[in-house]
Amino acid sequence: MGKTRTQPLRPTYSRRVSGACGRVLVVDDNKVIRQLIRVNLELEGFEVVTASDGVECLDLVHRVCPDVITLDVVMPRLDGLQTATRLRSDPRTRHLPVAIISACTPCEVESGIAAGVDAFLAKPFEPSELVRLVGRLASRAEPPEVEGRQGAGRAESAAG
Repeated sequence: MGKTRTQPLRPTYSRRVSGACGRVLVVDDNKVIRQLIRVNLELEGFEVVTASDGVECLDLVHRVCPDVITLDVVMPRLDGLQTATRLRSDPRTRHLPVAIISACTPCEVESGIAAGVDAFLAKPFEPSELVRLVGRLASRAEPPEVEGRQGAGRAESAAG
């Protein structure tokens, strides 16, 4: 029998890699929601990596180098707003577009804007709105070598 290496956190990559129009790190504690977001983005040509909470997101982000990150707000261990704050405080990830996909309260939206979140999409969402929002964020993603925006960008909504 060959050696088997077990890792506590294994990134779940989508099957479609060649010719992908961007890589998205989808972070949500609900497996069904993660799968829903993943399938809709894969159908549009995105490569998708998933994580179940903010701690796992921060562990994976430097290994998978996503073009866009989507975060739920309410998650165990580290919520989406705290995760966004940590992503913005790290020079290696501050340029990454971050979208909150959650049923946010107005207070959470304000906190998200303060944390540097780029866009919000309310649950439940239309798959077409999800794809449009992620596509817009991926098209303006800056490569890590470029010193981009510092801190908070302009938040947008998929509804407008």
